[in-house]
Amino acid sequence: MSRQHRQYSLLLAALAGLCWAAALAMLLFSGVSRASAPLAPARLLFTLLALLAPLLTFVPIERGSGLAGLAVEGTLGAALLLYCLAFVPAPNDWLLSLPDLPVYGLLLMALFLCGAAVARPLIHAVGLRLFQQRARALDGRRVRRQSYEVGLMLAVIAALAGLRVLTWVSLLLLALALVIAELLFLSQVQAESA
Repeated sequence: MSRQHRQYSLLLAALAGLCWAAALAMLLFSGVSRASAPLAPARLLFTLLALLAPLLTFVPIERGSGLAGLAVEGTLGAALLLYCLAFVPAPNDWLLSLPDLPVYGLLLMALFLCGAAVARPLIHAVGLRLFQQRARALDGRRVRRQSYEVGLMLAVIAALAGLRVLTWVSLLLLALALVIAELLFLSQVQAESA
């Protein structure tokens, strides 16, 4: 990696960190969710930061690792999650209550996409070190499937909490079911050739 490329990467990482810090500070301290007008300057700035932060985070990771679709899923998931946290009113009832169902739907979709996008580069890096076969280590389908399993687990945990049935037993059973499903996938599915 050249010195100029390293400096460019550090600059992008610093910009992404600043955008994340500004967006979270606005979310927590500025009361951006109380801005009533849809085109209020604080609301527009928060929306811009909510789009720019994941773009500056996931685009370089996608380009560096070759994980196709990571930037789209990560940006969509993180921006939707930040938007839900800032502007969508919190649900008052359980998951199957009709007035609160769209709120839970947006939140579950955001958690799924954001969790899968955050997990994908980590799973890719672990797979490169863990698997001895080159075809298995570079298997893009395996990485995508496992990241979707992580996103699914986050969404199901939120759904169980919304149904008010989240317990340690249900959490352990969910984790066990996903591990067994992944072991079956790994034993049956042929690796995609690199």
